[in-house]
Amino acid sequence: MPAPDSYDAVIVGGGHNGLVAAAYLARAGQSVLVLERLATTGGAAVSTRPFDGIDARLSRYSYLVSLLPHRIVRDLGLDFAVRKRTVSSYTPTVRGGRATGLLVGGERTRDSFAALTGSDREYEAWQRFYGMTRRVAERVFPTLTEPLPGREALRERIGDPEAWRTLFEEPIGVAVEKNFTDDLVRGVVLTDALIGTFADAHDPSLLQNRCFLYHVIGGGTGDWDVPVGGMGALTDALARSARDAGAEIRVRHEATRIETDGARAEITVRSPEGERTVAARKVLVNASPQALAALLGDEPPAPPEGAQLKVNMLLTRLPRLRDRSVDPRAAFAGTFHIAEGYGQLADAYRDAAAGRLPAAPPSEIYCHSLTDPSILGPDLAARGYQTLTLFGLHTPARLFAADNAATRSELLAATLAELDAHLDEPVTDCLARDENGEPCIEAKTPLDLERDLRLPGGHIFHRDLVFPYATESTGRWGVETAHANVLLCGAGAVRGGGVSGVPGHNAAMAALGR
Repeated sequence: MPAPDSYDAVIVGGGHNGLVAAAYLARAGQSVLVLERLATTGGAAVSTRPFDGIDARLSRYSYLVSLLPHRIVRDLGLDFAVRKRTVSSYTPTVRGGRATGLLVGGERTRDSFAALTGSDREYEAWQRFYGMTRRVAERVFPTLTEPLPGREALRERIGDPEAWRTLFEEPIGVAVEKNFTDDLVRGVVLTDALIGTFADAHDPSLLQNRCFLYHVIGGGTGDWDVPVGGMGALTDALARSARDAGAEIRVRHEATRIETDGARAEITVRSPEGERTVAARKVLVNASPQALAALLGDEPPAPPEGAQLKVNMLLTRLPRLRDRSVDPRAAFAGTFHIAEGYGQLADAYRDAAAGRLPAAPPSEIYCHSLTDPSILGPDLAARGYQTLTLFGLHTPARLFAADNAATRSELLAATLAELDAHLDEPVTDCLARDENGEPCIEAKTPLDLERDLRLPGGHIFHRDLVFPYATESTGRWGVETAHANVLLCGAGAVRGGGVSGVPGHNAAMAALGR
């Protein structure tokens, strides 16, 4: 029997982190094979045309960029760019029977705070609080592509005991309630602790703090930017970089088994041509810790649980707002918060924890095409069409177990009703229709993401996020496993989660012994 093909590195999974690792290793002169189960690379960081006959290329799953270090773009020579949003967020509400809201971003921010709260106090507290998080971001973000610092080393690097206590030691709800008094403002702050994370503001595990930290440190500023051309533009550029450097990328090739003695590994691969074995000195797994355990025949970790609803829409025009003081093009350019007051978020968490859909489902929306119309075909752009991306919170996978389709429909209707409460017309009246006459809207629950992308429990981070410092169970880079030549390069690595490329970079550095 002939010996299996042999490589310096085999990468299991062609998502964006796997492609980052492949490009770095191939540029270092390594022979690299990428195995991707699906027909295309990119994983959750892809652009697709989800609506039949409609020339709109949407970021179907992940949709904004904050944690991608510029050094990865520079090192790999990526033809990829992001754009700043003109508005950070808009949060509609009703005060004194009048439709109003909070607009954050630009010259109107102070006036918007004053109009909502009646004074400058909340605005000044906002400036102080986010001044603190920005200083932390400037110190922490550069460490993401370095060997893991120890806890004390990271605390010394931050150099601010109050910031350390706020973010790393006390539940984030303590700081929110201490610094802000307005319920709506408190809710806007808290949302960064809940994106993709099912937790209460005062959860003693600090799961919400870990989520908050990763949402405010990106790029050293905390800004969330729009990927020009959609998220698929990033993964397309990464695949080109890897191939140009000599990496082989094989789609419809699924790794089903890894056997290793710590120095050499053999990977069983299933493809349309049948089953075969390839060998490698190192294996980098761009999949969840559960998938890694299954490949190795190890005991899997406890399963995580995703807790979000993702909705993609194409509109013929933006809907009119009840708050006439804000142009819809400003309101939807940033993050449009829905039912995300502090009390509403707490109520939604209690509902879901009790096993029922939130009575008022919280969510947030943004319009990619306002910042980057290139994702629309020329005809759609000329006619004023717009995309909307909605991300719902506090909807754990357990709620969909009995009947995913029926619960999805019920939740989508309730979520859109919460949005409609702040519009002068139902958002469904603005939906475009595909070539079959169907409305251009799709929704994905955690169970849908588990089915489509093999995200365990539909968890977008593969597991609960962890603080970016070393512990007894982490290796030097946070990608190491119990097997010396098997590394985890997916979102489940330490400092994983989000579209960052950080686990891919770090696994490549570990593989190269840097």
